[in-house]
This record gives sequence, C-alpha cells and structure tokens, in this order.
Amino acid sequence: MAITATHPLDLPRQHLFWIFHSAGWLGYFGQSWLSAIAYGKPSGYWIVPFTAACTGFVVTLGLRYLLRACWGLSPRKLLMTMIVPILASSAVMDLTTRTMLVRFCDTCAPTSRMAYIAYSLTYIYVVLAWVGLYLGIKYYRQLQDETQRALAARTMAHQAQLKMLRYQLNPHFLFNTLNAISTLVLDRDNATANRMVQGLSSFLRHSLDNDPMQRVTLRQELDALTLYLDIEKIRFAERLRIETDIDEDCWRALLPSLLMQPLVENAIKYAVAKQVAGGLLRIEAERDGDQLVLRVIDDGPGCSSLEGNQLPPGKGVGLRNTRERLNVLYGEESSFSVRNRARGIEVELRLPFETKQLGGD
Repeated sequence: MAITATHPLDLPRQHLFWIFHSAGWLGYFGQSWLSAIAYGKPSGYWIVPFTAACTGFVVTLGLRYLLRACWGLSPRKLLMTMIVPILASSAVMDLTTRTMLVRFCDTCAPTSRMAYIAYSLTYIYVVLAWVGLYLGIKYYRQLQDETQRALAARTMAHQAQLKMLRYQLNPHFLFNTLNAISTLVLDRDNATANRMVQGLSSFLRHSLDNDPMQRVTLRQELDALTLYLDIEKIRFAERLRIETDIDEDCWRALLPSLLMQPLVENAIKYAVAKQVAGGLLRIEAERDGDQLVLRVIDDGPGCSSLEGNQLPPGKGVGLRNTRERLNVLYGEESSFSVRNRARGIEVELRLPFETKQLGGD
C-alpha cells in the first residue's frame, strides 16, 4: 500500500489555519512560561502567559476576519486600515494580561496615562508577527493558486485550439458556407460571392492566428464576431436578425478571445437555422459591480432537456467548452448558466470586470 506524503500547505485551508493558529499561540505560551521559569517566577505565574496566549488567540481571530474582508484593497490601503486594529489588539492583550500580572508584581500597574499608552504597546511585536505570518501564508497560497491556474490554462490553450477547430471551423459550417458561395457563383452573383469568400478568409485567418489565452476588449471580441456573423447573414439573409445592447462601460472590459463565438454559433444552429422564418440573436453586456455580465439570447424553440441551469451530459459541446474555459481561467470568480425563456434560450456568463492585462503596470 503506497503512502503519499502531504505538504503542510496542501492541507485544506480551514484546517491549515486552525492548526497554525492554535500551534502558534500554544508555542507562544510554552516559550513565555519557560522564560518565566528561567527568571525564577513562582509556580502560579503560568496564568500570566496563559492569559496573554488566550487573549491573543481571540483578538487575532478578529484581525483574520478583517484581513479577509479587506483583502481586495491595495497594500497601502490595507496597511492604513490595519494600523488601528493592530494597536487595539495589543492594548487588549496588555489590559487582560496585566490584570493577572499585578498579582505578582505590585509595580507593574500603570500609574499615569502615558504609562497606559506605553504598556498598550507591550504586545505589538507579537500581533505584528501574527499578521506577518498570516499574510505570508495567504500570499503564498494565492501565488500557488495563480501558478497552478496558469499552468492549467496553458495546458488548456493547446486543447482549446483543437476544440476551436472542432466547434468553430466544423465541417458543417464550412460545407454550408462553401455551398452558398458555389450557388452565388452559379447565379453569377460574383460580388456577393466575393464578399462571402473575403469574409470567410478573414474569419479563418483570425481564428487560426488567434491565441486562445489572449485577452481582448469586448469591442475587439464583437469585431471578431462580426466576421463570423457577416458570413451567416449572407447565408440566412433576412432570416437572421441581430440585436446588441452593450453598456458603454463594457466596451473596454477584457475577456478571453473568441469566448462568445461558440455561443453565437450554437444559437444560430439551433434557433435560426431550424426555423423557416429564421430567428433573432441578441447579444447583451452589462457591468454588475466588479463583474462583467454577458448574455447571448435567441428566440428559438428552447431546450426541453435542460437540467436546472445546466445542459444534460452529452449536450452542447461548445457551451461546455466555454464553461470549462471560464472555470480554468477564473475559478469561482466566474459563472456560466443556461436557461429557457418564454421563447428561446439565454446563456449568461459572469467573469471579473478587468480593464487592463493581468501583470500590467
């Protein structure tokens, strides 16, 4: 039976925190008690370091929740926010501990306001050490997550290129497009045929040259979609109706390139192509706090096999591909949902609202 060694920092985060937190304050108590013995303190003196450790255990829990709540702030703002809580934590530790200390030391009671202020800083180094250790571990875990996510995203990039050929440049799409071009040539509609060939060439070039990991602005994403939609509009003519509703603030938002193309293709395939009268394709984008919300909506027959807001197994390869890509790139900060409307289907994507490349100045 094989035994696999587990690195301490690979434990679940909640377990890791409580192990380190408890061990740290237990170690502080042990070190303080041994130091007191070395200085000849009486046997009952253990209550002083014990009180300090217990108080520190509690007050630093409060600091933990505050640090978690303020984690999204810049380092400077985080530092300014934490100054007062750190000073207050030191003061509370001193207040409770000194209550026990005066039992063994008559001269340890503060006799003036300045003495209270000076004594309140007694445990500042302990609190700062705890905060430094907490931040160090948290930054390490965050860096570890980002590294693992980057590695997974790079691996997926190669898969995405292959899958892109599968759901963007599939034989069905190419066959219909080339067949439409052939029909136009036979009808001597050379201008339209030439326009369709140029559109197909531009879209193929963009799809093949595009880096799946590259983030582009929403404006660039919609420009790329236009290359695809121009071809489909020639194929379907008046049967394909397109609407867009983009909030002004969203044009500069960043998203993975060609993220929306499989959603649009899916809507055309199942909503427009299957209806004699064609259908409506609507693309929406809005900002919801710190999230970019994208929607692709059609007025087709819908999907009776939807399970909640997810597709059943084996359905919607392009949609599942998009959801997988979002999950690898953004993790729990993103979401993907599909739902039936009164008429048609709505696909909604949520991802962090970003306006500059990660790692930029």
